[in-house]
Amino acid sequence: MLRRRAMTGAVLASLVALGSAETTASAGGGKVVCNEKGLCRVVADGTTTTPGRGDDGKQASDGRSGKPKCYDSNVGNMETPCYLKGFGYWGNDRNCYFQKANPQPPAGDPRWEGHSPADGAVYTAYCPDNPNMTSQFFAQPPNGGAGVDPAVLAAEAVKKMRLLGPDIASPRTAGKYTVGVPLWMWVNQSATTYGPQSASASAGGVTVTATAQVSKIVWQMGDGATVTCNGPGTVYQVSAGMSESPTCGHIYAKTSAGAQGGKYQVTATSTWGIDWGVTAGGGGQTGQLTQTQQSQMEVAIGEVQVVR
Repeated sequence: MLRRRAMTGAVLASLVALGSAETTASAGGGKVVCNEKGLCRVVADGTTTTPGRGDDGKQASDGRSGKPKCYDSNVGNMETPCYLKGFGYWGNDRNCYFQKANPQPPAGDPRWEGHSPADGAVYTAYCPDNPNMTSQFFAQPPNGGAGVDPAVLAAEAVKKMRLLGPDIASPRTAGKYTVGVPLWMWVNQSATTYGPQSASASAGGVTVTATAQVSKIVWQMGDGATVTCNGPGTVYQVSAGMSESPTCGHIYAKTSAGAQGGKYQVTATSTWGIDWGVTAGGGGQTGQLTQTQQSQMEVAIGEVQVVR
């Protein structure tokens, strides 16, 4: 690392003297880029210099993949790789790469900065704009979000939730239903069976909060029919008489006598729509996830009994 810094320093010294905003040169297989202030640094050949979002050096997203983007606020928010093998993860708020020192320095070493090993850890530092910075103590991982994938945290937040299948209120297993008579379907709503419910997950100074709610329920009625309901359904009222459900219903055309056990197996599959966003320590990334859960029940469909 010292050899690389020495080489980089020599190249940068000559380039700073040029002071050109467009200056580039070859350096050990990479390229040196200087901004309008004459600040220069070595970056990989494939690194672009598109300015990042925001002038505070905070992590941003490319708006398409939602993946973290890393920028050096000392060099006009120039884009920089979020991870370099052998150097660690970039911290947007510190303009350095950090990785946990292995092995850790012995207790009492100056690199602990007066702390004890029980307080945190020492990280090696590679700071392209400050070569004198070689290590730093941190109580928490110093990635500043650059080494943390918010989508992974979102998945962890979802694991903390209890997302269940629909709580079917109608049809009822003990109910009596008839061919040709409109059947109204609806579900009971709770945080675990319909939503909304929220949970958060944190790592590396980044917190992601996810909120889940059912967006639709697909009913497989057992007779070959499928009904998609974009809501919990409407509770039947006696005043509705023989009318069809305005939101979620089905009419059986034949009895369930020929079905296994003399009943149709009904499967209700709910689709949970999950919106997540970085609520602390990141660049405001957002995203969506989906998850499906099922519930099943059996329903008997008979014929109209004519009394003579």
